[in-house]
Amino acid sequence: MKRTFLNLKTLATLVLTAGLITACSSDDDTITPPDTVDPEETRWITVAGAKMGDNPGDGNGGTLIYSVSSEDAKDPTVSIEPFQNGFIAPSNRTARLQSSEDGNTIFNISYAGDTGGNYTKYTVEGGQVFTPTGSEVSIAPYVGTAPRWIKLFDGDKTGAAVYVTTEHEFDENDNYTRTEATIGVVTLDLVNSSIIEFQENSVALSAEEEANGYYISRIDMPTLNAAGDKLYIGARLSKVNPATTENDSDYEILGSKTIVLDYPSLLNPTVITSAVGHGNTNGYRSINSFEYNGSVYQANQGDPEGSYILKIDADNEYDDSYQFNLDDALGIDGAYILAWRPAANGKAVIAYRHDGSAEGVAGAQGFFALADLNAKTAQKIEAIPYDPDFYLFQYQGFVVDGTEIYLTQAPVGQNGNIYIVDTETGEVTKGAELVNVAGSHFIGTF
Repeated sequence: MKRTFLNLKTLATLVLTAGLITACSSDDDTITPPDTVDPEETRWITVAGAKMGDNPGDGNGGTLIYSVSSEDAKDPTVSIEPFQNGFIAPSNRTARLQSSEDGNTIFNISYAGDTGGNYTKYTVEGGQVFTPTGSEVSIAPYVGTAPRWIKLFDGDKTGAAVYVTTEHEFDENDNYTRTEATIGVVTLDLVNSSIIEFQENSVALSAEEEANGYYISRIDMPTLNAAGDKLYIGARLSKVNPATTENDSDYEILGSKTIVLDYPSLLNPTVITSAVGHGNTNGYRSINSFEYNGSVYQANQGDPEGSYILKIDADNEYDDSYQFNLDDALGIDGAYILAWRPAANGKAVIAYRHDGSAEGVAGAQGFFALADLNAKTAQKIEAIPYDPDFYLFQYQGFVVDGTEIYLTQAPVGQNGNIYIVDTETGEVTKGAELVNVAGSHFIGTF
């Protein structure tokens, strides 16, 4: 008997509930009472889906979320229908979601539109019930209505959002000299819904790089170091032709770069450069770098040799002795890390595509791999089914619960499942069914 979660509100008198009021999916309309959640044994797993706007897989129709207990997330007889019964996360386009480490709180900053830049926080109650908590605050005056933001790993206390603006500069003879890149960073008190700090800084590359037309064109994914005194911000480089200032699309890819700021002051920017990886470090919609064992491990994208996992040590410099290339580890070409997340044991699940990916309805086909940061190895997770329309470019969230990592698998417009990867043993469990709708896709767990 498959269980389908209904659109019913959880009982307010229950402080901790696993779930949800359920009914049998056939002709049995008997409602079973909610179970009691043992906080020592379970956590909420919130599934997020991005609804189609104009085209399949664009995710521009809004974001819906739905939560179940970890036991139900592991149960293949459970059926979850976020697109039918989910809570609409406020956002004009795909919401930028974050969750607390225990899964009991969802943080959201609306992306674009009239509400763009609004920060809201919700207590997870089960099913479609996400209860607003605390006050709202807008970060739009600081970083605009389409902010790139992330939750810092400091015990769910702080979020950070960033932007960059650029302006070409010329000498007295109207000859191009460089492109000025000004970054803005705001930190947000997630507990009290208030602005902590905001700073703008001019960030320069080397004189030679700037004279050749290189500049920082996008930044994202701020990450706090282990000491808590530096903030690392991923960067994408672009280039103009110095003779014409027209965009240059055929140029040498420089070493991967990261902006380093003092924290919490957000002052004194420097730029560090990897001698191992080349390409961008800003990621896209998923957290792109994580602190582990005293260092920060960072994925890069657009590397001519395929994506690397790079390492920044406690001295706030790249450790060029650490070389972990996904092409080499998986035996593929053109690996591109779309999203990833390590557990506390240094083993990680990586969402990726490569040059051999099929072209699906929304873009290149995606895959998952299990990687070991210490051994610098990775292998494709074969137990997860793949489809040409399995699209992971917009993937955002993984849940880490001990050594287990929860992820979603479903091609665009097709049903799929939650899968749970035990990073220690490599065992993969097929969990609850994810019910899709035409043109939409799932963007992760939180």
